Amino acid sequence: MDLGIKNKVALVTASSQGLGKAIATFLCREGAKVMICARDRARLLRARDTIANETGGEVMAFSADVTNRDNIRELVRFTVEEFGSIDILVCNAGGPPSGLFDDFTPEDYQKALELNLLSTVRLCYEVIPLMKKRKWGRIITLTSISAKQPIDNLILSNTARAGVLGLTKSLSNQLAAFGITVNSVCPGYTQTERVQGLANAFAEKGLGRPQDFYSLLEKTIPMGRLAKPEEVAAAAAFLASEASSYITGIVLQVDGGYIKSLY
Repeated sequence: MDLGIKNKVALVTASSQGLGKAIATFLCREGAKVMICARDRARLLRARDTIANETGGEVMAFSADVTNRDNIRELVRFTVEEFGSIDILVCNAGGPPSGLFDDFTPEDYQKALELNLLSTVRLCYEVIPLMKKRKWGRIITLTSISAKQPIDNLILSNTARAGVLGLTKSLSNQLAAFGITVNSVCPGYTQTERVQGLANAFAEKGLGRPQDFYSLLEKTIPMGRLAKPEEVAAAAAFLASEASSYITGIVLQVDGGYIKSLY
């Protein structure tokens, strides 16, 4: 299927590994010009080279911390200088630490909001004017199943990511007249470094081996397995495509049936 994004410019944040890298790879394979970013420059450059070698596409890298407003401005400015504009924005960031309410202070909530909510807000402020000029745009916010069905030991993520869903829906209504769609993808448990970290935290607390953590997860997922990053990337790429032109304001769960609610 031709997604109709050849030569479109995509900015994918937190994309040196995990879901961000998988999405950047998918978009690049479809012919988009892709800018990736992350804090770890060495890892970022390795990701750039890997994506370029695997896809034969045009991909560039810029080292940036999405919790830093100036870094975001520099990232967007560099992308526009190199590629001309930004047509597709994938707002992604790592998750905050796991834990329960008593494990954190109000300052921890502030950090979580900076990481997952305010980074998205700031990226949108920088990119939306560019999309309005072109009367076309795709904004995809990458959140988590925890935004729809809170997970007990992820209270920071539950809180911050739910705010992203509210922002996404609000923006979708305000930007539809400009030909800009805004949607959210809620990945379930996926084979990424983030989930490996949760498995390691599980073991460190004396609750069992990392493999026991994975076994417990698999029992809660109707499909009986974790997602592959490429499966989440395919959903995000569809929402970035011409084929999704009449889809906006949705929350797309890619979770193997984990979320039990109707809405």
